Amino acid sequence: MSRPTPVLLTDEQMRTFITEGFLILQTDFPESFHLALTDQLNHVYAHEGNLGNNLLPRIRELQKVFDHPIVTGALTSVLGPNYMLHAHRHGHYNASPVAGGWHKDSYWGYKRMRNHHPWWAMIMYFPQDTPVELGPTGIMPGTQNYESRTFEADNPEGEAVASGKAGTFALIHYDIWHRSTPNLLGRHRYMLKFEFMRTEAPQAPSWNCRETEWKQPASFSRPIVKHDAMWKETWNWLSGQLGSLAGTLASGAGVVQEIATKLEDPYEPNALNAAYELAGMSHEGIKALMRGLLHEHVKVSRTAAYGLAVAGAEAVVPLEQALGSERDETVVHAAYALGELRHLAAQAVPSLVKLLDHPSAPVRQTVAETLGMIGAPADQVVSALIRCLQDEDVQVRFMAGLALCRVGSAGEAAVPQLEQALDDDNRYVRAHAAEALHYIGTDAAKEVLIRFLLSSRWCPTTTPQSTF
Repeated sequence: MSRPTPVLLTDEQMRTFITEGFLILQTDFPESFHLALTDQLNHVYAHEGNLGNNLLPRIRELQKVFDHPIVTGALTSVLGPNYMLHAHRHGHYNASPVAGGWHKDSYWGYKRMRNHHPWWAMIMYFPQDTPVELGPTGIMPGTQNYESRTFEADNPEGEAVASGKAGTFALIHYDIWHRSTPNLLGRHRYMLKFEFMRTEAPQAPSWNCRETEWKQPASFSRPIVKHDAMWKETWNWLSGQLGSLAGTLASGAGVVQEIATKLEDPYEPNALNAAYELAGMSHEGIKALMRGLLHEHVKVSRTAAYGLAVAGAEAVVPLEQALGSERDETVVHAAYALGELRHLAAQAVPSLVKLLDHPSAPVRQTVAETLGMIGAPADQVVSALIRCLQDEDVQVRFMAGLALCRVGSAGEAAVPQLEQALDDDNRYVRAHAAEALHYIGTDAAKEVLIRFLLSSRWCPTTTPQSTF
């Protein structure tokens, strides 16, 4: 049976997602579907507790949600047609009259550089009518690109809530600041959170693109800081353009110096604007960003890395040189930027491979991800990722699996080591190894994957009350 054609996002919806970091959308299932789903959730939570990562196989009807054309269309638009449904998923139950704390979700313990480009997204699905009084998820618009919290926690101006009828869902940039809001009605409130990852860099728009040039959304009215250069670059990146800012802005010495001083601005939005502006100023801008990368304050270094990540091919050589820094954070930031430059940074692969002997686990974790982003020369990248699958650090191992998802069929040499990773003690190493085998997709990979799935298959009707 073929799936319905995805309902792709419009230009205006994509502009809103880029600026605000989220969209509130609605499926059109009949009321009976959500009543039955909520009844099953009530029963499962009462008798079995929170199902965690087993939420989808235990409640089979949920797969219909992720096959719905509104959902598949939204995910395809933001993450491309070959996006991955991640193994981590969670059913959030909120009965508290007290708001939860503002936070960004972690990567299951992995303290990685967060992407401004939408490589990751989440869907938060509400299976019951969720008025504001029932405690929907609160989202702070425009904060997906900030490491720091730039708003008052107790009185957050501009907070948006994912409120609506049953079937409402929030599509959010993975790194946006969010929280649970107070449940003042005392009734059951479920939010089903699922995570998704882009497995391919964009080559062309994957939404219903009618206008190729970036412009601010017509509905733009929220009190968020403007990031014109960042937003334009993200739009171009999603359209398949790499390094589109390079050489687009005037770069007189006085102008560059004035903007470079703003990298040290304690207000993160201002510092990020400076980084993206410098990225458009060719040689002089890159030199200023490199000084920022080596700055004594780690926050300045991280901010500069975001600019270097979009500065184009000219940034590759100085970034490769920065891999030799004695400060671990500088190495992480340089490796991150090289990964975002993808194939433009292929010459840096030998230097990155040498870092797999680095004593710092965060350095090795970042290198594993970066190698998957660059992808070539494929033989060197795959050989290095096979080493990463055997690393003593669990997060290096599970990042290697995700990296091999991006490498695809060129990663076939990793199949034997991925087969061993299916027996790893860590759930995400096992899950990412299975996903990597799927995206490699050769006959050998499929054979290993099918054996694993047959031996680990889940029976959704076997419960403590029904064991036969």
